[in-house]
Amino acid sequence: MLLEWAEIPFEVRVEETAEEIPENTRPEDVPVIIARQKAHAIKKLPQEIVLAADTIVVLNEEIIGKPSDAVHAKEILKKLSGNLHRVITGVVIMNGKKEISFSDVTEVMFHELTDEQINFYIDKYKPYDKAGAYAIQEWIGVTGIKKINGDFYNVMGLPVSRVVKTLRELE
Repeated sequence: MLLEWAEIPFEVRVEETAEEIPENTRPEDVPVIIARQKAHAIKKLPQEIVLAADTIVVLNEEIIGKPSDAVHAKEILKKLSGNLHRVITGVVIMNGKKEISFSDVTEVMFHELTDEQINFYIDKYKPYDKAGAYAIQEWIGVTGIKKINGDFYNVMGLPVSRVVKTLRELE
């Protein structure tokens, strides 16, 4: 959706990747490592450009993954409630000659969330495929986020303006 909004033509290709992270890797490096694994897993023609990204949520240096179920989602959102966390997206862009990688960090602060708000969100939006158990563009983002510092679209999963700038560098 974000690439469509930027009017960048693309084709989605998915390959399973192991997402192996070396021990003691800094949280800032994790999404770039995963994005690189995704990019290298794609079979491409030499002239094609591959863009791969991965987004993580970090609270107090702990990577908060995707919830396994409603109970886990509630646990995660209670941790994020009233706290500042970082959303880090790693991006790898490759063509036949060059690879550019970077990460983008956005700080997000939630208001204190009530159990009622958390339960409503989980029941209605089922955020089980979302890092940090939420999507900023859904109800919880509209009603529960107190402030953000950084790129809003990074929290959605792709720092679009930086990607567009980087794609120009590959030309």
